[in-house]
Amino acid sequence: MNTGIFDMTMLTHPGSEFKPASYRSGRQNTADATTIAGLGILKRFYRCAFTVLLAGGAVAGIIAVKTAIALSRISY
Repeated sequence: MNTGIFDMTMLTHPGSEFKPASYRSGRQNTADATTIAGLGILKRFYRCAFTVLLAGGAVAGIIAVKTAIALSRISY
């Protein structure tokens, strides 16, 4: 079954058998190992930063509650 000009163009590349095709027209291999490792490092950093901020917020909340209790016991 011959469908015309589009038979082999999807299966071949513009390079020869000894010279591979250049991939300048498309984005090939954009996610390499360093990019994936960099994302892992960023995720770990942001998780640690979020944990520190959450712990600081909890400490500030405890201090605020204790202050409110202490101030409510003072009689004017």
